Amino acid sequence: MVAAVIGVPRELHPHERRVALVPAATALLVQLGLGVLVETGAGAEAGYDDAAYQEAGATVVESADAIVAQADVLVTVGAIDPTLAAAVDGRHTLLGFHDPLGDPSALQRLAATGATVFAFEFMPRITRAQSMDALSSQATVAGYHAALLAAGRSPRLFPLLMTAAGTVKARSVLVLGAGVAGLQAIATARRLGAVVTAFDVRPAVKEQVESLGARFLAIDVAGEEQAGGYATGLDEEQHRLEQEALARACADADIVIATAQIPGAPAPELVTRAAVEAMRPGSVIIDLAASTGGNCACTIADEEVVVGGVLILGPSNPAAGIPGTASDLYSANVRTFLQLICTDGQLAPDWDDEVVAGALVARGGQVTAERVLERLARMGTE
Repeated sequence: MVAAVIGVPRELHPHERRVALVPAATALLVQLGLGVLVETGAGAEAGYDDAAYQEAGATVVESADAIVAQADVLVTVGAIDPTLAAAVDGRHTLLGFHDPLGDPSALQRLAATGATVFAFEFMPRITRAQSMDALSSQATVAGYHAALLAAGRSPRLFPLLMTAAGTVKARSVLVLGAGVAGLQAIATARRLGAVVTAFDVRPAVKEQVESLGARFLAIDVAGEEQAGGYATGLDEEQHRLEQEALARACADADIVIATAQIPGAPAPELVTRAAVEAMRPGSVIIDLAASTGGNCACTIADEEVVVGGVLILGPSNPAAGIPGTASDLYSANVRTFLQLICTDGQLAPDWDDEVVAGALVARGGQVTAERVLERLARMGTE
């Protein structure tokens, strides 16, 4: 019986530097009896050349079209490029970040090809699926990168220093959102020597924030935690109180790192323009929610904005800022999931498995994920 073939096309998004499989994971998949095709140059920006893939047992091919023609499973970081999607059909299985809630129409078009589609955004956040939780692995890199980006663009050093020329005061960092990215930003800023304060509408994360050596900013608002660990939105009055309190906190901060996002919805505006204008010149805001509108009113995705001497950076793909480590972690998530759905070198998903069923968003020509169907229905009535 011919082994199933895993295809890795090169990512084409202009801000994407990651690759879906690295050579180490490729070698393990080959040992499991799977074939692996990699488009030439796919891993170059993550630090992996074609020779490394060949040494791992993969076949390097010249074009993505050849991969689509020969592969059974297409693994990508982002959604498959539309030009390649046109050649996808019912024999293909797709795995990657497909933004099913942010762009449900694109998923619906992909489903119409008959392909089976798994989205990492819907991977169940249960203990058994932790090794496949690509949202968390990439958020870890994003949070780390945000703290380094802030330190690199700040006009002042982060740590307290006693020098012969005088004392350098430690910088004050405010982290908005204490999910995976926020917690990693806190930990990294603390390692750099900053004094860190963090805010989240979920009171339950207070202990996690304080365990990292940061102060938890208590505001008299509270949101609930929805599936996946994300916070729900606040009502209008609570949101106004939140913005007012955060404006005061931002005025005292040298650095603000904003990480708050809600799946399938615009990012909540936490930092108003008035709050930015009240900050000290030389302050820096890193907005990790830029791809969904931004937590800061002044954010423009992938552009540098200066308001009253305050620098606002909104990288739309922050994990890709450290592509080697991000690819290593993502590739491990991909490999583990492929091991779950492949047996003896063949694609054989157990459709009753809660991890498989949870990550599945399209099959048999139809969108299968209820949350996506609900989103499509709402879009049809708007």
